[in-house]
Amino acid sequence: MSDDKKNTDKRKQSLYFPVDMLEEIKGEATRQDRSLSWIVQTAWKIARADIKKFPSINTGDDDL
Repeated sequence: MSDDKKNTDKRKQSLYFPVDMLEEIKGEATRQDRSLSWIVQTAWKIARADIKKFPSINTGDDDL
């Protein structure tokens, strides 16, 4: 077993999404025959470099 698999923390965490966003994620999960968790985790892996470029202060622009 690789170190990545041994160190994976699989605790449950609740995340809250706007209804329209959740429906879009569900549709994509169905289209790809993947879980919601897989879709969100993969989206994070793809987007994290761009997200880290965001300013760290609250600019009041929460409706991205």
